[in-house]
Amino acid sequence: MTLIFSVLLFAKHRRALRLGTLGAAMLLASTGGAAFAATQHDRISVRDDKNLEVSVLRPAQRIVVLTPHATELVFAAGGGTRIVGAVSHSDYPVAARAIPRVGDYARLDIERIIALKPDLIVAWSSGNPARQLMPLQQLGIPVFFSEPRQLAQIPSNIERLGQLMATSKVAQPLAKAQRQTLQRLKERYGGRAVVPVFYQVSEAPLYTLNGEHIVSESLRLCSGKNVFAGLKGLAPVVTIEAVLQANPEAIMRGMEAGERVTQKPAVQMKGKKLPKAPLGLEAWQRYSSLLAVQRNNLFTQDADLLSRPGPRMIEGTAQLCQQLELARQRRP
Repeated sequence: MTLIFSVLLFAKHRRALRLGTLGAAMLLASTGGAAFAATQHDRISVRDDKNLEVSVLRPAQRIVVLTPHATELVFAAGGGTRIVGAVSHSDYPVAARAIPRVGDYARLDIERIIALKPDLIVAWSSGNPARQLMPLQQLGIPVFFSEPRQLAQIPSNIERLGQLMATSKVAQPLAKAQRQTLQRLKERYGGRAVVPVFYQVSEAPLYTLNGEHIVSESLRLCSGKNVFAGLKGLAPVVTIEAVLQANPEAIMRGMEAGERVTQKPAVQMKGKKLPKAPLGLEAWQRYSSLLAVQRNNLFTQDADLLSRPGPRMIEGTAQLCQQLELARQRRP
């Protein structure tokens, strides 16, 4: 299917939505499309994370997700079986791996997306190119931008997606449970002594995250402090010298699937052997002046639990709190 033909087909689809119930049914039947029996009274509307109104004429049945975290959110909200297309790396839950691919988050296959005839697209404003989303929006396909910048927005995303899919019976209880978990973590760790943390995304180049990133909120909830919170850009590059100057009490790095523990010998420190550090962290052990090295506070976690602002990030935050508590216990 060529892009021009796809656009013409969806132009008819959009025109049908404007004709009303009877006209829509007649026009879409003539083109082989799905007829909408909904009226304006049945319209479902929510606000997305860009504070834009997103409306569907009936509960979404054919959903395309353009970022892995959105795939997890739609599944959590009870709509996993309605996803007809997803971007690469949408690998959780396991059922998501069988969903047809529509490119990756930065390079979308627009023709394929249009051919799937979605009635809802869940996009990522910071990652999906606006120029690629524009033709989809011009066709009248509802687009929900999901970009949680605060932990509380994760259960809110689940609830709003549940509204658009009419799966609130699944979405609302989960959202409530997640809010309760966040409240318990706040009550337990909110008053703890602050732990300065360097969050390492990668080592070449040495990427970190600034204070506006949702990971920094996880740190704050656990009474941790991002030592590079004040830098510009969500994912700034820093130098080794900057890390040494900041002298964090703990260093945290997300481990990607397939990464392994190195087999380099353990380092002697104060008469004790430090355990082998995972790939990407062992390099810090040569800097004995670092407080994080002296106290063996080189921590790792499944990267997806914190890098994806989806339902599993609540679990990842709980693990982060436990690791920072361990750092406190290692204080002299």
